[in-house]
Amino acid sequence: MTTIYDVAREAGVSAATVSRVLNGARTVDPAMVARVLTAVRELGYRPNAVARNLRRSRTTLWAVIISDIGNPFFTATVRGIEDVAQQAGYSVVLCNSDENPAKEETYVAAALSEQMAGVIIASAGSVKAAKTLLDSPIPVVAIDRELPRGEVDTVVADNEAGARTATRHLVEAGFERIACITGPEGVSTADLRLRGYTEALPGEPVVLRTDYREQGGYDAMAALLSSPERPDAVFVANNLMTVGALRCLADQGVEVPREMGLVGFDEIPWADLVRPSLTTVAQPTYELGRMAARLLVDRIATPAAKAATVVLPAELRPRQSSTR
Repeated sequence: MTTIYDVAREAGVSAATVSRVLNGARTVDPAMVARVLTAVRELGYRPNAVARNLRRSRTTLWAVIISDIGNPFFTATVRGIEDVAQQAGYSVVLCNSDENPAKEETYVAAALSEQMAGVIIASAGSVKAAKTLLDSPIPVVAIDRELPRGEVDTVVADNEAGARTATRHLVEAGFERIACITGPEGVSTADLRLRGYTEALPGEPVVLRTDYREQGGYDAMAALLSSPERPDAVFVANNLMTVGALRCLADQGVEVPREMGLVGFDEIPWADLVRPSLTTVAQPTYELGRMAARLLVDRIATPAAKAATVVLPAELRPRQSSTR
């Protein structure tokens, strides 16, 4: 069995240096870190996790609690988190709350009971889960959505500005009755995107709230189509709801963009491939994950530092669905 001394000999460093690298110490010279990690990989060394966790009173695992594993938004986001985590000597445990506050609370309790080294969470809106995390000693970073009732390190896109730009784009394209389909009240992304829409709208807002799911988008679009004053354009506040809205328009034979303009928040992998192609507001998903992980590494190293909020820009990508 390969030992820490074998790794030290292969890397040309001391066993203490190997231990510091594997424990995520940030004071080791980067060249030494690279040599140690190369030796670990080539020799197939596996640290004794039980003994190490007993010494440290905490694991080298991060809980990453996301709100919907079926949402493509989280694919690149989690990849960004994992890339930084592995470089820093941590592994990631992925938890899907499924937009269910009760499920989120269960995962938070598990993260605490398993003494996770840190938690990155895209909140499903549970105030109880937020309070549990804030009352615990475990470092926490909120991603995509602000954590309810708490000041923690946070990484988000500029939701309000992105929604404002999308709505202005529809106005400038000549659409006059622009509605908004957004998510649940109290979820920061839903509320901020609604605010951006409202600020950019010259007329009276038409707002439908639903869950952040495809069926929710379908049902909301169906309600708009059956209203006495049917809108001629819709801003939809996330990608899954946008898919549902598009499916509803197709089922009812409504032509996009001639009869209904459409802009969705969040890029969709096939947005360029459909006809008409879909106008979106794209978030820097990988960078959101990478930055959240970077903040967690820093928070683990300096627990008493002031909480930081990082706001990354969202980019409008105009395509055919919003052009008359």
